[in-house]
Amino acid sequence: MRPLHFIGVFLMLVSVQLFALDRTVIAESSEDVTPLLNGQTIPSVTLRTAGGAPVSLQAMVMQQPTIILFYRGGWCPYCSRQLAELKDIEQPLLEMGYQILAISPESPTRLQEQKLETEFAVQLLSDESLQAIKGFGIGFYVPNKTKENYKAKKNIELTAESGSNRAVLPAPSVFITDKTGLIKFNYVNPNFRVRPSAELLLQAAKLSL
Repeated sequence: MRPLHFIGVFLMLVSVQLFALDRTVIAESSEDVTPLLNGQTIPSVTLRTAGGAPVSLQAMVMQQPTIILFYRGGWCPYCSRQLAELKDIEQPLLEMGYQILAISPESPTRLQEQKLETEFAVQLLSDESLQAIKGFGIGFYVPNKTKENYKAKKNIELTAESGSNRAVLPAPSVFITDKTGLIKFNYVNPNFRVRPSAELLLQAAKLSL
């Protein structure tokens, strides 16, 4: 291999690694997200409750082991089904000492509407600022055509990144942490139609204690 060619390849590999390590960079597609991994610590971010009150994710996690679920929004049938299935394992999770937090980029107002529509077994939190979605490395840009289709056909207004005004969604994810914020289990799938079963999460929660 010629020296200049070798240097070029080396620099390209370094650039790719650096990009992958910078999880605050929103990916261009769901397949390109770089989520936090087991053994890493959750970021220090502020979320909002359905009532609009600011809450520290780290402070909440310090109270008890936590299952953190990122979902696209109440308008997503796959997300609603996943949240509803958690009801089947809520009691054993609570008995093990867990709390369940479900985070979406939707506004607190929309979360309040979801609470009125369905009795969820989890605490809904708003990440409208995209702090957590960026910090966990699971955010990706939605193509403009898809964004326009959501708005035109379903009247869904996706949350946009401040500055770029590009719509952002999280790759559906689940993280299980201990009280220090250390990630003991993670599941991230770029295919929003595929979610882990409630039984899988229950087993992962048992093994994470």
